[in-house]
Amino acid sequence: METKVPIRIVKKGQDDGNLSYWLSLSEVERMVALEKTRQEVNLRLYGAEQGFQRVLRVIKRSPKKQKHQLE
Repeated sequence: METKVPIRIVKKGQDDGNLSYWLSLSEVERMVALEKTRQEVNLRLYGAEQGFQRVLRVIKRSPKKQKHQLE
């Protein structure tokens, strides 16, 4: 069963309770919460399919000069 949490919009600087909550957590707890949020967002945006984006760049190089050619 999915739990729904009400969303409340506040202006920057008007939600001191939220800031106090996050500052009360340790660095590890904040990172765990961040990772959970990241996974939820990725699931909504990309579905269950996960993986690394592959980026490849081919660079054309000139042939290596032989040692005897350098002398």
